[in-house]
Formats: sequence, C-alpha cells, structure tokens
Amino acid sequence: MPSDTDDRFTALFGRAPADESTLSIEELRAADGAWAMAATEPDGVVYRPVDAGGIAAEWTVPEGADPERVLLYLHGGGYSLGSIRSHRRLVGHLAKAAGAPAFSVEYRLAPEHPFPDGLEDAVTSYSWLLEQGLDPAHVALGGDSSGGGLALATALAVRERGLPGPAGLVLLSPWTDLASTGASLAGKIDAARVRRIAWYAGDKDVRDPLISPLYADFTGFAPFVVHVGGAELLLDDSTRLAERAEAAGCEVAIEIWPEMPHVFQLAAGNVVQADASVAALGAWLSKRLAG
Repeated sequence: MPSDTDDRFTALFGRAPADESTLSIEELRAADGAWAMAATEPDGVVYRPVDAGGIAAEWTVPEGADPERVLLYLHGGGYSLGSIRSHRRLVGHLAKAAGAPAFSVEYRLAPEHPFPDGLEDAVTSYSWLLEQGLDPAHVALGGDSSGGGLALATALAVRERGLPGPAGLVLLSPWTDLASTGASLAGKIDAARVRRIAWYAGDKDVRDPLISPLYADFTGFAPFVVHVGGAELLLDDSTRLAERAEAAGCEVAIEIWPEMPHVFQLAAGNVVQADASVAALGAWLSKRLAG
C-alpha cells in the first residue's frame, strides 16, 4: 500500500512510467522538467551563466555569500538526463544554506557522450575555478545520484593528475556502483537501469573507480558527507561507500533518512525532510569551506 511519503513525492515529481526502457532519450529528457519544479524558488539567490573553458556553467549566488568559497555542483540523471535547469532550485537552496556561491556544470551526457566525456568536463571545470584564483581549500565538490558519483570520480581524477584536491564533497544519494552489486538493488535491476549503464560505460569495465567510485582507494581522500534515503534502491551504494572510505582512514559523515526516496532534497521548500537535509548539508559545507 502506498505511504503518505509516496503520495507526497508522486504529487511533486509525477509518477514514473511503468517501463522507462521503452522511451527514447528525447522523451526521457523532456520528462525531467518535473525535477525543476519540485523545489520552491529560493529567495535572495541570483543565477549567472558563464563559459568555463568552453563548458557551459552557471553561478548560483546567494545574497551575502562569500565569493572565495565555492561549491562545484554536478547534477544527477543517470549520466544521460538532467541539466543546470533541472537542478537550479535545489542548487540554490544548497548554496543559500552554505552561505557560498555554487557553480553548476552542464557536462556532456550519454549516450551521445559516454565515459569519459562527462568526467573530462567536470575536471576541466574544477581546473578552471582554480585558474580564476580560487584556493582549492575553499572549493568543494557536490552532486546527487550520478552527479554524486561523478563528483567522487572528479576528485579521484584530480588526484591522479597531480592537481590539488577539494576541501570536501557533499553527496546526495550518490550512484557509486554501476556493477549494481548492492543488496538494496537485489532483484530490482530493470531494463532501464541496464540501458543507462550501457549508455555511459559502453565497453569499459564498470568497476573502474572513475566509473564506479565504490571501488576506489580512499587513502588520503578528501572528507565527505552523504545523505541518502532509507527507502531507495541505491541505499547500499552510500552505506558501502562510507564503510570503504572509513576503513581507509577517510573522514566520512553519513545520514540515512527513514522512508525518504532517491534524492528527496529535490523537493526543498516543499518537504520538511528535504529542508532539514539541505540545512544540515549546508552547515557541513560552510564549515569545510572555512578551511
């Protein structure tokens, strides 16, 4: 029987199609507009488009924000959906809660642009911020779902290339294991998920840490915080990530929100749990960015 929680989020996001795998990529992208409207418009926030070394991006600037502290945000959508527009309000709420500008990136999407194109755009965007004179100790990475996985992969790629790493990471229901081995996914891997994995990973090894950060070496990795819904399929992508990182000595904070669905924070301003999560993430981020 559907719960009151299910009803609340269905009212905000609409009901997912019974078989998403029958829809074209164009049809799927047309439907992600519901994400853009699920949150309220945050007060006192302005948005400014910018070209970041050839990559479309957008500054999200809350009133009174410290311009020397920045959250680079990567939207979710299974590496094939989503945009700056679809996540603009969520990013606005996060930036306002942190008291810092956010920098959203329109990275390239699969299937037209499989791995590593989106990752290269994220790394380029991070490098561009440093080229503007920002101190990496005051730059954080963040993202939801696939964007959370991409944020982790970006930090790993930055480390591999010898660049200074970020101050920390803010992760909302991150997709960390495209091999889909988590117990919370058991018996629930549908054709739509298989298709999105194939679109992004192609013939690459899905256990490559830059595709599935769960399998990374987290020794010396930046501190991060994870918020995940207790009712979502990717719950184990978060809990196992935290366990592996903690075992490697990484500073990790994880919070599981009972009954909440995947990336419930997209309903910021309309659902009390979303607001509470955003406030807590913003407080954590503000402290990390202060250095």
